[in-house]
Amino acid sequence: MVNSKAQSKKQQKKQNRGVDFKKIRRKVGKKLPPPKNATNTEIKSKAIILPEQSVAATKDGLAVNKKGLTLKELLQQTSHHNPKVRRDALHGIRDLFLNHPEELSLHKYAIMEKLRERISDDDTVVREVLYRLFKSVIFPACKEDNQGPLVSLLMAYVFNAMTHLRFDLRLTAFKFFDLIIQFYPATFLLHAEQILQRYEDTLHNKLLITSDWGSVKTVLASLLRCLELLSANDRDGASSDNNADERRLLHSFEPDLPTLSSGHSLVTAKLKGLLPNLICFFKDLFSLVQSAASLDMNSFESMLSILQSIDIAVRFLISGSLSRNQNVQKSSHDVAFDGPLKALILRELLSLFPLHSMGTMSGKDEERLCTLNVVIAEIYLNIREWIRPPASLEEEIFGFVVRVLLEKNLERRGSTEAKISLLPFIPRLLSMTSSWRTDLLQAFSDAFKDCKGGNALPIAFLAAVDEMILPGQNHACLDSCDPEVLNHQISWMRELPRLLSLQGEKNPSISEAVLRLLLRLGQCTCSNSSFGLEYDNMQYLLLEFFGSCPDKGRTTYGPFVKLPPVCQELAICCLYYLSHLDLPLLKSLSGCCQWNGLEPTILIRIIDVLDSSYVVGRIRVDDLISFSITVLSCYKVLPVKTSESIKPNHGTFMQLTRAVCSCLSRVGDRQTILQIIQEMTVDILISPSLVVSTTLDNKCALMRVLVALDSKPTSLSENSLSRLSSFLPHYLVHLFSHIPRDGNEASLVDVNNAVRYYLTPCLFLFERCDRLLNVVLDEMASLISSKNGASDCSNIVRAIVSFLSLINEDMKYREMLRQSKSEIKHVLQTIYSLQNSGEELKMTLQTRHELQSSYLQLNKLLTDSPLEVPPK
Repeated sequence: MVNSKAQSKKQQKKQNRGVDFKKIRRKVGKKLPPPKNATNTEIKSKAIILPEQSVAATKDGLAVNKKGLTLKELLQQTSHHNPKVRRDALHGIRDLFLNHPEELSLHKYAIMEKLRERISDDDTVVREVLYRLFKSVIFPACKEDNQGPLVSLLMAYVFNAMTHLRFDLRLTAFKFFDLIIQFYPATFLLHAEQILQRYEDTLHNKLLITSDWGSVKTVLASLLRCLELLSANDRDGASSDNNADERRLLHSFEPDLPTLSSGHSLVTAKLKGLLPNLICFFKDLFSLVQSAASLDMNSFESMLSILQSIDIAVRFLISGSLSRNQNVQKSSHDVAFDGPLKALILRELLSLFPLHSMGTMSGKDEERLCTLNVVIAEIYLNIREWIRPPASLEEEIFGFVVRVLLEKNLERRGSTEAKISLLPFIPRLLSMTSSWRTDLLQAFSDAFKDCKGGNALPIAFLAAVDEMILPGQNHACLDSCDPEVLNHQISWMRELPRLLSLQGEKNPSISEAVLRLLLRLGQCTCSNSSFGLEYDNMQYLLLEFFGSCPDKGRTTYGPFVKLPPVCQELAICCLYYLSHLDLPLLKSLSGCCQWNGLEPTILIRIIDVLDSSYVVGRIRVDDLISFSITVLSCYKVLPVKTSESIKPNHGTFMQLTRAVCSCLSRVGDRQTILQIIQEMTVDILISPSLVVSTTLDNKCALMRVLVALDSKPTSLSENSLSRLSSFLPHYLVHLFSHIPRDGNEASLVDVNNAVRYYLTPCLFLFERCDRLLNVVLDEMASLISSKNGASDCSNIVRAIVSFLSLINEDMKYREMLRQSKSEIKHVLQTIYSLQNSGEELKMTLQTRHELQSSYLQLNKLLTDSPLEVPPK
């Protein structure tokens, strides 16, 4: 107790004692406070905003995007360290170009120099945005310009990206390259060796099989596109000359680039190195498909691109030539397509045929496998002559081809495409001796009969038929001496008219292909051969194509009249090669001539072909005459436009009339033809049904035919002249009854010319037969007195007076009127008698006035001097 109290007292004394320096204890890690005498250097200020004061910030007159950024600012942002800023900059550039396209055309080289740096961008989205910018905006806008310098700016960066350490960046580089060759195909031909080497390195990389299938598909599709360009350049060496200027321009930027022609051996070597990698990668892909028991679209398209690339590469190596400038002979083929390469294809690829799944696949997957098998079969058929395939493989191939041809489910797209792919090989297969030949012939014939789908399939069948029937330089024409082959060939010929009627105007391209084949058949076959006899019999099968012949005033038109003129021309030319044209075909053809929409050139062509056929003895003269008269008498002339679809065809009929007259004038002796034709023509002219139903054009055309064959004095028989004298008054009254009484001067001149056209054949008849005009005038007088109605009588009188006044204006025909003065007086007397019976006929005042005017006009012709012959 004493000690504790003593301690407390000592502590109290210490607390009451003063402290000179207070000791502050600091904790470790805490910041020391500033000293009390420290000076505060912090400066506080407020911003002063003065709008429109900075001259540097003004962008008036500059093209900006929706965020107000110029092209220079956006291009600078494409190099920003932040990927989002780079993406936004590319979107802003796209927006700027869409709103201000002139910016792209003015600064395209500077733009390309800046944007090409993003091809190797680390960010996947940035690369994708750049790709879409090139595809949708930049390349389409620069397509019409010289793209050589632009492509040269890009290719160095594309090649650099193809060797990048990141494999996904390499695949993106191939995507950019594929875009470039889509817009500028010559790029591949200039860089073929380097590009093929890049593809070979990529295919050899094991990372490719584990990569994104969309990117793998793009790489393989771009390779296929390149090889197609290589193949196209091989087929058409002239394309190198067409692109010579562009290539020289590209060389000015890259002078060390090897040209395709100089690097042919290098390209061949690269292809030989590429093929094993393609085959190996295909096997790896197929193994994955078999293990998964499914074939998705990406895998299918990748495998299809590989097989098609192998096919093109093999064909190129076999051809051995890349351009016409290369002096590579056929004997060098084996050097390019050597033994080890053949063994590799046979052992590693063809041994997989036919591809099949290890498990159960869907119908769509099975269809895709069938498509792949078709391409493998194509590869085999292309190289069959260069390898020695085992018999088992050949049996598999032939059996597969037969099964594809017999597939009738055309709703499956793969089935149709498979047939189209294999049909070009059928002629070559059938020209070989094989146990499958009979089955293949029958399968092809059955498939041709069932051919209905689309445009490409029938055209492919027609090309195969052409090659197997008609001889040609590159054709594998089948031996027609073989009865089995001949029977099939004839069955193919009989299918042509059916296909023509079936497709018709619905598929003009197919109809044109059929007609071209028919024309070549007619040109190449002999009339007495089996093909010639079958060609002649096809005219009866073509009746449905041309249309049924007129029956009771109705004509059923076939597809012929609605086809394009080029098809109509081909169809007409086919008729020339028939050894004889029978009457049913001519009737059907005459019905086609009545179609209003037929071009004038086609109508004239029909007449010319029939005329040429008559010259070589392929049509009877009476059939030709009957056809010509039928066409002229039944043609429906439309002098005015009645609707948008029905147009006037008076001019067309005038051309047709001239063509028929010229044709009949060349047929033989005119007098003989006139004796044959006059009775038929006059019968049609005086037929009551024709007089009522046809127009003046048909009647005028028939009379023009008579006049064209007649001579002076007339060779027409007394019976024909007598019957014509009863027809002509009605014809003339009809003609002059429709002349308008008033109108402007130009329209009256046109009417006067038209009237003279219809009157000309009558005047020729009057001039060649002296008595005909007298008889016609007497018939006109009888026609006036025979009418009961006052209005009809007035119209007839006015028409007769107009007729006489018109021919009186021509000095040449005044002499005829002078010789018929007594008949004209008879007509005048009849008009006078009609006037006196006005009360009987209950004439109106207007009718009386018209009759009086006509009487005075005709009386003036009789009393004035113009009827007299003027003194010499």
